[in-house]
Amino acid sequence: MKSHTKYLWFNTKKRREYINITGEVEEAVRESGIREGMVLVSAMHITAGVYVNDAEPGIIQDIDEMLEQIAPYGKPYRHHQTGEDNGDAHLKSILVHHQVIVPVTNGKLDLGPWQQVYYAEFDGQRRKRVIIKVMGD
Repeated sequence: MKSHTKYLWFNTKKRREYINITGEVEEAVRESGIREGMVLVSAMHITAGVYVNDAEPGIIQDIDEMLEQIAPYGKPYRHHQTGEDNGDAHLKSILVHHQVIVPVTNGKLDLGPWQQVYYAEFDGQRRKRVIIKVMGD
């Protein structure tokens, strides 16, 4: 079994952003030379996430609004007693989850017709990264 690792770095302009990284994940699969296997895409920060869904702007806005309703910014979270102000970002990360695994078949991501890979930032405006780990033969 072979593996290939690639890192993506982000420094978002806003506190919350949703970035389509499907092209970067596809590029990592091409670079790996792996024909059959899987790719793990994982946010390396506890206030960010990775998910697979539609690239349609309405659903992205719906996801953002849902997360904001469940874990609103500015609420007095216990986490803020540590001096932080990002309790909502930690909770949003749990809801989205921090990683996805996507199959690789014939050297390509094996996604459904509308599926795309997204990086979700919930406490941005500082440098963060994602690991892409392609594994297989």
